Amino acid sequence: MTLLRLVLRGLKPYSIWVLLVVLFQIVGVLAALYLPTLNADIIDDGVAKADVPVIWELGQLMLLISFGNIIALVAANFFAARSAMRTGKDLRSKVFAQVSSFSPRELAEFGTPSLITRSTNDVQQVQMLVFFSLNMLVQAPVTGIGGVILALRVEPGMAWLIAVMVPVMLVAVGILILKAAPLFKQMQGKIDDINGVLREQITGIRVLRAFVREDRERERYAVVNDQLTDLNRRIGLLMILINPIIMFILNVSSVMVLLVAAPRIDAGQMEIGSITAFIAYLMQILIAVMMATFMTMMIPRAMVSADRITEVLDTETSVHQRSDGIRDVEGPVELTFDNVSFTYPGAERPVLEDISFTARAGQTVAIIGGTGAGKTTLINLVPRLMDATEGRVLLNGHDVRDLDDARVLWDRVGLVPQRPYLFSGTVASNLRFGDPTADEQDLWHALTVAQGRDFVASMPTELESPIAQGGTNVSGGQRQRLCIARALVAKPSLYLFDDSFSALDLTTDARLRAALVPETKDALMLVVAQRVSTITAADLILVLDNGRIVGQGTHTELLESSETYQEIVRSQGVEEEVA
Repeated sequence: MTLLRLVLRGLKPYSIWVLLVVLFQIVGVLAALYLPTLNADIIDDGVAKADVPVIWELGQLMLLISFGNIIALVAANFFAARSAMRTGKDLRSKVFAQVSSFSPRELAEFGTPSLITRSTNDVQQVQMLVFFSLNMLVQAPVTGIGGVILALRVEPGMAWLIAVMVPVMLVAVGILILKAAPLFKQMQGKIDDINGVLREQITGIRVLRAFVREDRERERYAVVNDQLTDLNRRIGLLMILINPIIMFILNVSSVMVLLVAAPRIDAGQMEIGSITAFIAYLMQILIAVMMATFMTMMIPRAMVSADRITEVLDTETSVHQRSDGIRDVEGPVELTFDNVSFTYPGAERPVLEDISFTARAGQTVAIIGGTGAGKTTLINLVPRLMDATEGRVLLNGHDVRDLDDARVLWDRVGLVPQRPYLFSGTVASNLRFGDPTADEQDLWHALTVAQGRDFVASMPTELESPIAQGGTNVSGGQRQRLCIARALVAKPSLYLFDDSFSALDLTTDARLRAALVPETKDALMLVVAQRVSTITAADLILVLDNGRIVGQGTHTELLESSETYQEIVRSQGVEEEVA
């Protein structure tokens, strides 16, 4: 039922095209059914009686109907393909839009390889089913029923042949399909596995080479590749049996018709044209049965794909956006965490617990702590990449969950993520993610502040220099500076720097922080940092440990009051600052 609902919803916008498919299929099938009768008339009334004018007359009519059959079926295939492709396009768009709305929680639940397979291979399976279903929607049943009626009209005495050969065809092809159906269900899971391994190896290629683990990863890939290959081989072995079995049944049917009809023709009870027409109709009936059976072979795999697609479409993001959210938030930015806690699904304990602080425009708030302390999670709660499970995050006194995200929240936020990511395109196209209307002067200014002007200016085409997907054709430090420049182009009132200076040397780090001061003097900055030297001038430093704030204040105050902060300072080799 899931597959049927998905297909019906997908085809609804294209109901006119589906109607045209049905219309042309009816015309084509009726033409095909009339051809054996014409052929029989040519043999009986023309060839047998040596009546050349009848042969020419009926032959021309037969040729005309054949052309009509071709034109009708081509038109039907055209509109069927158009409907199926558009349905697939719409499904991919819906899956993409749904995945784009997911928070990290939902993305982790499905996994990236599975989401890629669901939006490509799974949609393709449903798309193929729609195409073949539309092609056979009318053709198979009308051909089968019409063929039976006309065959019995030509020679009622051989009805038992149809009653015998149709079940034989159904049983033979049905057995093969029953064996293949479970294998098709396993196919999508194997594709997920191979996509997962391939993506992991491509993403981590530098680590593999650094630790000389290429051979191990080749073996790992070979395992999942062999499993998929073996599954395809088993399905292929079953599928290659279908054609010879069908041809055997068709040929046996023809021989049986001739054996039964020969004595009747000899006795003058049946004409030669009638036997050719009966054989043609029997072939059409068996082919219609074969096409209908092939459809059932495609259904199990498409059902699995439909379930996987529907699972994505029916999954609601944990970050709900209000259509009637608050749009007017006046005054300088003020950010408040009010007893905020956050727990990942299935986790035994919160990642963040009872976080409370207030920060205002013009301030720099630094967040420091050990690995796993919850620093990135805290930053992600501000732009609603995730929502707090307890407590409230307030922007100018309004809960961020009550705001119009696009117009109020996201337009005010400039995020530089922990893992700097660039999109395929150019330097300019990446920077204009911050502001599509920014001119070159704005871009160069942002690059100057982010300490990226020199290396961009040294590129062959400067701002129009190509950037590979993920920014893999620039160094880690250059990638980080381009991401900082991208946030500066947006000119937000709330900057979120999630460990955004870690790939910079101390000199570049110091120059960048100094250049940021005049640019961000009216904005609020939240900075996640690993190096104490990066945050000594912050107006407020939050020290996190196991998801809790264990100290807050200025650098000087924390050196006197926070043991955790003192340990961090000592670990970085600046013990003299603690004294």
